[in-house]
Amino acid sequence: MEAIDHNKSALIDELQKPKVRPIGYIALILGIIMFSGILTGNPTFLKFWDYSNLTGKFGALGEGVKNIQGSGGSGARDGFMYALTVWPSISLALALINVIEGMDGLKAGQRLLNPLLRPLLGIPGWCSLALVAGLTASTDAGTALTLDLVENDLINERELSIFGCFNFVASGYIGSALTLAGTYVPYLNEYGIGLWLVLLVGVLGKFLAGNMMRLYILLTSRKKEAKEA
Repeated sequence: MEAIDHNKSALIDELQKPKVRPIGYIALILGIIMFSGILTGNPTFLKFWDYSNLTGKFGALGEGVKNIQGSGGSGARDGFMYALTVWPSISLALALINVIEGMDGLKAGQRLLNPLLRPLLGIPGWCSLALVAGLTASTDAGTALTLDLVENDLINERELSIFGCFNFVASGYIGSALTLAGTYVPYLNEYGIGLWLVLLVGVLGKFLAGNMMRLYILLTSRKKEAKEA
């Protein structure tokens, strides 16, 4: 029994304070700047630290044609050409995310989130790793890590309901938004809208969903207590 408690305590310590190299915080900050879009129109060499500028654009094939997809296409062939147009931006985004992760950037984000999750969502800080995975990777990644928390009795039923609602809404949002950014960033740039705004709206929506569940649980529990009194 003592061994189980010791393992659980060690797991909590690792989740609360993951070991992060100093370069991890630098990677996180640089990654946020790169994907935020604030350097898109920068006239200096700093513009090359912007995701949309790094993605670049296709050369013109003719008058009125923006990329290799052309215009007036249809069916499977047009779909195939569209897939080719987004391939470079998706590959670049995945590569950048992997580099940031390899430099402990995601762990740095996890550590910074730890003290914020209880007041913002009503869940313990050690859910941050599952939260980051659910935001940047996929439903499967977030679900697997959440299941591990449940099996180790690190979150209760109430916290699981809140966190499950948070993960369910726009699952893998940041990862999807960044990998598909090449398809809509040019349109955002036309209106002076940064990629950061797209990411912010999705993340706020997830927190709103989690807190709606949090409020529902609070109200139903009070109603139940009133009936029992």
